[in-house]
Amino acid sequence: MKVTVVGAGVVGTMHAWHAVERGHEVVQIEREAEARGASLRNFGQIWVSGRAGGEELETALRARELWEGLGRRVPGLGFRANGSLTPVRGPLEVAVAEAAVARDDAAARGHKLLTPGEARALNPALRGGFDAALYCERDAAVEPRTAQLALRAELLKSPNYSFLPGREVREVVGAGAVRDDHGDVHGADAVLLCTGAWLGGLVRELAGPDLPVRRVRLQMMQTDPLGEPLTTSVADADSFRYYPAYASPALDELNSRQPQGETAAAHRMQLLMVQRADGGLTIGDTHEYEHPFAFDTLEDPYDHLTEVVESLLGRPLPRIRRRWAGVYAQCTDPARVVHRQQVADGVWLVTGPGGRGMTCSPAIAEQTAQQLGW
Repeated sequence: MKVTVVGAGVVGTMHAWHAVERGHEVVQIEREAEARGASLRNFGQIWVSGRAGGEELETALRARELWEGLGRRVPGLGFRANGSLTPVRGPLEVAVAEAAVARDDAAARGHKLLTPGEARALNPALRGGFDAALYCERDAAVEPRTAQLALRAELLKSPNYSFLPGREVREVVGAGAVRDDHGDVHGADAVLLCTGAWLGGLVRELAGPDLPVRRVRLQMMQTDPLGEPLTTSVADADSFRYYPAYASPALDELNSRQPQGETAAAHRMQLLMVQRADGGLTIGDTHEYEHPFAFDTLEDPYDHLTEVVESLLGRPLPRIRRRWAGVYAQCTDPARVVHRQQVADGVWLVTGPGGRGMTCSPAIAEQTAQQLGW
């Protein structure tokens, strides 16, 4: 079978990986020299802890298993089973963490509620004050800026794989055939459009104006090396407000009696933090849903994140090395992990995992392969 994958972000690259693994001939086309979108502008978290119970959690757990196997085969991914800690303060936040630990699927996530001493034994860099910490053993991390490059380097060892950068697919010209902006036609048995947040142009022509996917903008930053290990990923209690696994009467009470601060609420913020291979910290994030998006980055969210991080670390944050904004595609129905749609004869669109893309992409691609009978 011949497969054309359009898009070289993590979702597209995982589809190319699964196709090559099944012995198919794959051409992967990318309009940039390399992917430059949300697949690079994220935390690199394999984030199991906050996923909704049922299909979303099952997809994340399967993806976590696949990521670990990929990490053994491709060390350049930087896979590490580091887990995560969410420090909590006060009885309202503690109650939400307790409710998470009491869930029927808490064991599958590896959820435990730790004392401050237990949390610091696991992550000594957390010297700030807190009353308890929610631990998720199944969370993990990879290096987002280099993961696709490492996977592609491995793919290029196969004679069944080729990569065509700097080409934009413009039209479908037949069953399983597309033409790029160089005028070349690429024929295949299956075409997979894994175009991320690029939802205009050909995608709109094929899928129509009512595609149930929206674009979301976020701001993030990265510091100089911390100078010591941050042995787990770290979140704050505001993450409880944004991830479906934490829905409970305890969360309702937290939202009612202890709402988010003004800056965090205005920018729909939570703290997520991961240490990179060079020792720096990737820190975020915000959520912007209204179009048109701002073209600049705002300082208030960064000031808020700095304050939260320093309160948990009990020390000043290293110098901010870089700041950036990114845009990802998210299904408008939060219960849907991904939007997968046949948009023409032999052509499928796979988009909309939102903030789950890095976590779930290996399992999303595996599901596509199974549905297409690969």
